[in-house]
Formats: sequence, structure tokens, C-alpha cells
Amino acid sequence: MLSVIICTYNRRKYIYNCLKSIAENDFDASKYEILVVNNNSTDDTEVECRRFGSDYPQINFSICCETSQGLSYARNRGIEEAKGDILVYVDDDATVNREYLSTIADFFDRYPDAMAAGGAIYPVYDTEEPKWMSKYTRELITAYKDEGRRVVRMTGSRFPSGGNAAYRREVFDRVGYFDPALGRRGNLLISGEEKAIFYSMKRLDMPIYYLPSMILYHIIPQSKLTKQYFDNLTLSIGRSERLRTLSVSKAVFGKRLVAEGVKWIATIILGIGLTLRLSPEKAAKIFAFRRNVTRGLLGH
Repeated sequence: MLSVIICTYNRRKYIYNCLKSIAENDFDASKYEILVVNNNSTDDTEVECRRFGSDYPQINFSICCETSQGLSYARNRGIEEAKGDILVYVDDDATVNREYLSTIADFFDRYPDAMAAGGAIYPVYDTEEPKWMSKYTRELITAYKDEGRRVVRMTGSRFPSGGNAAYRREVFDRVGYFDPALGRRGNLLISGEEKAIFYSMKRLDMPIYYLPSMILYHIIPQSKLTKQYFDNLTLSIGRSERLRTLSVSKAVFGKRLVAEGVKWIATIILGIGLTLRLSPEKAAKIFAFRRNVTRGLLGH
């Protein structure tokens, strides 16, 4: 059985369509459940969830409230409340394709060694993509992911996005739950909780795969395209990496600092190349991204 877990905080505008896209999948409703974990929403998110439950009575649907603020707390509550053997996390500001659930169920049946999987993520802009956006910042802002058209094992530093990921339940028995010190809390943009899970899995050689037909369409409002959001997000990425690596060891943090130096070299080369190709606004954003991540990594 699949358990689709949607952790939500103040998503009144998007949550109904998210749930609707799952319910309208080409998959037997008796083979999955949808569980919403409401993380202290102060808007009409729960009202919209109840409306969905009324409109789709054939769906095994439930809502619970997690009062400890933070995405990791909500994700962990989902693990505890879910009834399925496969736990699927879907972002609350997104929709999925009609083959989403059947893709996941078929994959875990055919790949008994697989412990987790993630899929493609494509942005859907409320307005339009800004001129400063490049392939180097698109994944950062929109969680864009496209690893090709084949099912492949994700090795090295490659791993799924946490907002479009499925796990066998035993993953959390073996590596533990999401770290509450990481993950978004209300409007704070700390992240890295899923990265910590995936790195723990890789240390235990637990296979993680990419599924091209497991598609999530991520809605990007204008508010996520502002300078304020960009600076807040990128600074938070650096702070998250500091927290994540120091929680492992000082040696891991030291390696991350060395990697940041290498990333600066790549950033300078990319920035020069973009400027020469008459895209200075894209170059400026790449430099701002690296500068903010470094500041956060150093504890600023």
C-alpha cells in the first residue's frame, strides 16, 4: 500500500489542487491513502482539505495536526501516522501527473532492492521566468530536476528532491527519522533534512533511483522570484549545510569548506562565461548565490 504524505503550512491557495491531482490518478483508490499533516496553518488550509475530502469520498483520506513547528516534525509525524509500506512525500504547492502513483507502485514491485526513489520536477510560474534565471539557479529556486528518460540509480552526490520522493518504510527504521534541527520552520528556510537522510542511506549502500515518469509540477509564485526571497533562501542553504555537516563531524564540515572553495572557482568561470555571452544578470545571480551560501556556511 502507498501512503501519500503531504506536509502543509498555510497553503490554502494550492492544497486542494494538489490533492485533486493525486485523487485523479489512474490508480486503484483501494491501494493508497492520502495523509495531510497540518503543521499549525493559520489560514484556511484545513478548510480546503475538508472540502477535498467531501468532494472525493472514495479516497482513503485523513488529516492530522502536528503542533511542533517544522517540516521535519511534520514529516516524522507522517511516518508515524501512515499505514503503507511505501511512503511518498509530495510538496503542498504542486500537482502530479496521472501516472504518478502507478509509476511508484510498479517501480517498487519490479525493483525489490530499491529503498527510495524520486522523480522529475518542472516549474509552473504564476507569472513568467525572470531574465536572471539560468540552469544554475533554476534548480535552486524551483527544485527543477530532470535526469533524463531512463530509470537510473542515483550515485555520488545525486539524490532526489525531498518534495517528490518515495521511501520504503524500513529506511526510517534503519537510518532514523528526519532531523528536527533541519528543515523549514514556518517561514524560516532552513533545509537539508532530506539530504541527511539520503547521505545516511548511501553510507549503508541503500539504493536510490530516479524515475522519469514520477512527475511533479511545482508552482512558483512571484514572491519566490524577489531579491529578498533569493537572498534569504541562499543564505539559509549555507546555514543548513553548516548545521548538517557539523552534526556529523568537524571533519565533514572541513571537507564542505574545501568543497565551497572549489565551487567558488567554478562560479567565477561560469560568471565570466555568462558575462561574455551578454548575460550579466545571470552572472550576477550566480555570484550572489555563492556569496550568500558561503556567508551562511561560515555562520553569518
